[in-house]
Amino acid sequence: MRSAVPFEARLSGWVRPLLTSSIIYWIALLGLCAAYLQGGFNKATNFAGAIAEMNHFGLAPAAPLAAATIVLELGASALILSGFHRWLGALALAGFTLFATLLANRFWELSGPERFMTANAFFEHLGLIGGFLLVAWHDLRERLAEGVRR
Repeated sequence: MRSAVPFEARLSGWVRPLLTSSIIYWIALLGLCAAYLQGGFNKATNFAGAIAEMNHFGLAPAAPLAAATIVLELGASALILSGFHRWLGALALAGFTLFATLLANRFWELSGPERFMTANAFFEHLGLIGGFLLVAWHDLRERLAEGVRR
C-alpha cells in the first residue's frame, strides 16, 4: 500500500533537518566566500603580484588599490562568516564582484573560444553576485523579524 504522503513532502521532510542546520548554512557562506578568502590571502602573501594584477587592469595607484582589495576581500568575508553585519559584507562583495567582472570579463570585446570562456566567467560571477544579494536579503529580513537594528 502506498503512503498517502506525497513524495515531495517525504523528501523535504528528510532533507529539511540537514539543510536547515546552522553548520550547513555556515558551510554555504564559506563556499560563497572561498574565492575572496583565497584571493585576499594570495594577494597578502604576494603583494608584488597583487600590484602587478592592478597594473594589468590599468588601475592606479596600484599599491593602495591592492591593499584596499585585500582588506575588502578578507574583511567582507569575515563579516559574512562571523554574522556581524553579514548584510554589509555581502553587499560589499556583491559590489566588488560586479565591478571586477565588468573590468576583467569583457566578453563582448572578444571573439572565438576566448569570448565563450570569458562569457561563462562573466555569468558565473553574476551568479555569485546573486548569492551575495540573497545573503544580504536573508540577513536583513532575519534582523527585521527579530527587531535587531545593528
